[in-house]
Amino acid sequence: MAGEPAGAATGAPSASTAGGAPAVPGGEPPGTALPGPRFAAPAPGDREWAEVLALIAGAREIDLVCHVCPDGDALGSALAAGLALRSLGHRVRVSFGDDPQVVPASLAFLPGQELLVPVAEVPDRPELVLTFDVAAESRLGLLREKALAARALVVVDHHASNTGFGTHPLVDPAAPATAVLVDELLRRLGVPLDQSIAACLYTGVATDTGSFKYRATTAATHEFAARLLATGIRQDLISRTLWDTSSFGYLKVLSAALARAELDRTAVGGLGLVWTWVPYADLAAHGVTVEEIEGLIDVVRRTAEAEVALVLKQDPDGALRGSSRAKGAVDVAAACAALGGGGHVYAAGFTSALGVQETLDRFRRALRPSA
Repeated sequence: MAGEPAGAATGAPSASTAGGAPAVPGGEPPGTALPGPRFAAPAPGDREWAEVLALIAGAREIDLVCHVCPDGDALGSALAAGLALRSLGHRVRVSFGDDPQVVPASLAFLPGQELLVPVAEVPDRPELVLTFDVAAESRLGLLREKALAARALVVVDHHASNTGFGTHPLVDPAAPATAVLVDELLRRLGVPLDQSIAACLYTGVATDTGSFKYRATTAATHEFAARLLATGIRQDLISRTLWDTSSFGYLKVLSAALARAELDRTAVGGLGLVWTWVPYADLAAHGVTVEEIEGLIDVVRRTAEAEVALVLKQDPDGALRGSSRAKGAVDVAAACAALGGGGHVYAAGFTSALGVQETLDRFRRALRPSA
């Protein structure tokens, strides 16, 4: 089927993969948002959904926007919605606020990318905008002003740190991924799942649950995945592309980063911190992008003696992207917020203009055991 992910129908793996994990923005884990108040409104009910359905029914053109440097949940959700709305006869544009726009190599298989348009092609005053996996206006990047100027702005998201922007929030922090909310939207629109839509939604939910390993994964999450698999998508090939394929250069960078890793057993009151960093020189020497090494944190976090893991990755300008993970006893979102970032309790990130040692010291001081 045209537009299928590599292998969804043919069984052939994608050739456009690298890094062993979906690229994510700013060193942040999938779904990470800038810090903000806990989303206080209840999950969307029938009235909220009905209002959005009415907006969609009355719109001639619909612009779908995900966050900058999109991850699997952001881009997968936007493309799934785009494919569904196009099937209903709507004129649809999908975009994100980066210039240039770069789809991570690990997501190059996603169907529906013919719907993607550059920032310049999004109207200055859109009729209707739906955002996906965007928890704060700042995550809209270059599309911020255009989105806020829309006649109606629907925010489809699952972050507890969502700031409540937009005219019609469809935010449910209990959802394990934004893709779950998109599935509900499609159900209410009466759009059946096909392989292309299912591949996008599966990528979203698999990405944001860490391949169904994170605590937010529930029985309902697996039931959702089962419905997606019933369309015939090849989840083995999707998962291999997302997590288990990398360039040889990545392996060389990984080797050096692991050799550089250090364990501080005394951190966080004896809970332990394991950390490493990747200088840009390593990336340049092996032709590897910083996005390709996002999966490094999931190797480092395996350390049994440490509750918290941290990986610092250096950009060409010297800035450091920090990715952190915790196992349950520490809220790394709070620690990252102290450094100007944010995210989820067990997975968060930040960007630092300071040196490696100073950034590490600030992060270590910000760590606190969960209440």
